[in-house]
Amino acid sequence: MVGAPGPVTVMFACIANSGRSQMSCALFNAAVDPEKAVGISAGTNPGSAVHENCAQLMKEVGIDISGNVPQKLTPEMAAICDVFITMGCGDACPVVPGRHIEKIDWPLADPKHMSLDDARKVRDDAALRVSHLIRERGWQKAS
Repeated sequence: MVGAPGPVTVMFACIANSGRSQMSCALFNAAVDPEKAVGISAGTNPGSAVHENCAQLMKEVGIDISGNVPQKLTPEMAAICDVFITMGCGDACPVVPGRHIEKIDWPLADPKHMSLDDARKVRDDAALRVSHLIRERGWQKAS
């Protein structure tokens, strides 16, 4: 008998993988039941490091992403995903032929050159979207 399927894999993808996708993925993994879903993130043209303002903003909510390394979004990575959330990569996000992947677009602004106050609004918007996704799918941690 085959065991129960593993957790759903959710990809958070943007261009540089150094801001909004990193924050969204970290917020998701902090809030989700890891037996139900897991988040990963990547970018179509990854930067060299996580934006300092994003790392600082995530520390405000108790999550450290300062050591995260942006990674290249490849068709192989996309192929392991069940849900694919894009944040500005548009047509550059890979298509995985022969496999149905649910795609969702979150129109989050790139916080790279924003003031901390403006970037905080992006983080808070991402947090609301993450919270809604987790509740909508029933992926909450057990109480």
